[in-house]
Amino acid sequence: MTLPAIFITSFIVAFSGAMMPGPLLTVTISETPRRGFMTGPLLIAGHGVLELTLVVALLLGLGPLLRLENVFILTAIFGSAVLFWMAFGMFKALPSLSLHNQTGQSAKSNPVLAGALMSIANPYWTIWWVTIGLGYIMQSLQAGTWGVVSFFSGHILADLVWYSLISWGIWKGKSFFSDRMYRWMIGACAAFLVVFAVLFARAGILKIIA
Repeated sequence: MTLPAIFITSFIVAFSGAMMPGPLLTVTISETPRRGFMTGPLLIAGHGVLELTLVVALLLGLGPLLRLENVFILTAIFGSAVLFWMAFGMFKALPSLSLHNQTGQSAKSNPVLAGALMSIANPYWTIWWVTIGLGYIMQSLQAGTWGVVSFFSGHILADLVWYSLISWGIWKGKSFFSDRMYRWMIGACAAFLVVFAVLFARAGILKIIA
């Protein structure tokens, strides 16, 4: 494929994936009313650093290791624990949450670090990279180093565009939210994190007992 074709197809594939609900989207929705429009871009900055590190690792031959069943189990259990911890903090902060109060655990967290944590806490993110992502990298390598650069640029730009749009839409609608609505929204996001945590833990446990 040509470099523009690699970039465009990578963007489209990544954009369709970015639109799917997940822990990163949940954190974006919950943090934007407090942090503003830059929530999405900052979360994707952390997400992007982690993905760039993984791309380099895959190029150096880490792919077979990441396909190991034990790696999936560890990732699923670790991811479940992180998501439970995040949900607990959100539930705990609910009574004191206010759109006009910038104190509290949620506001103190680092969004760049949160972007990386929410990505690595999702075992299906790892699965995507060692299957679809690795295949795409191999295809891109046929066009040399710039092929991989085109692939990664299209991929991360799709994430940045989607999560920036999400943050912008929520931030512009902030004036329509009351503190009560905000608490309901955070509670719903925390509940979603619990659901994801249970699903990840279940996936890991099923692998153990299989």
